[in-house]
Amino acid sequence: MTDDTPMTRHPMDLEAYEARARSGPCFVCAFLSGHPDFRHETVYEDEHHIAFLDRWPTLPGKVLVAPKAHLEHVVRDLDEAAYTRTMLVVRTVALAVEAVLEPERTYLLSLGSQQGNAHLHWHIAGLPPGVPYGQQQYHALMTENGYLQPTTQEAAAMAARLREAIAALARAR
Repeated sequence: MTDDTPMTRHPMDLEAYEARARSGPCFVCAFLSGHPDFRHETVYEDEHHIAFLDRWPTLPGKVLVAPKAHLEHVVRDLDEAAYTRTMLVVRTVALAVEAVLEPERTYLLSLGSQQGNAHLHWHIAGLPPGVPYGQQQYHALMTENGYLQPTTQEAAAMAARLREAIAALARAR
């Protein structure tokens, strides 16, 4: 999706998505193992974390950040040091999203369920300026309202821009 492309949403097959999330392999672990059905564009990686573009983004440049270890609980599975390290990665990636997309607001959420998508992960979603209030917040994040479908080239370009912004943040420290 390019900067001047309107946000055209495509219908989400929620039943198929739920079936895959509840019965398939862990999507983060499958991605990390190189499973071809779970490929994503990586925007950041270190020894303990991975950040990648959402396969079904509801907002342009939506990124997921996860620990590489299969953890499932946002608070109790991380000791204080690991939680702090993870949140610093979330912040760095969110700052890159803000630098690249210049959103009106940046949403940070940890979603998932023990029933599906259990691997601990954060969603980072930049709300583009000018989105009407009634289409912001949860409405903008819900796949029930459709998802964006960037081309492979657009996703690769967005990931490259985010990686560059993350590198610039690291140089500025």
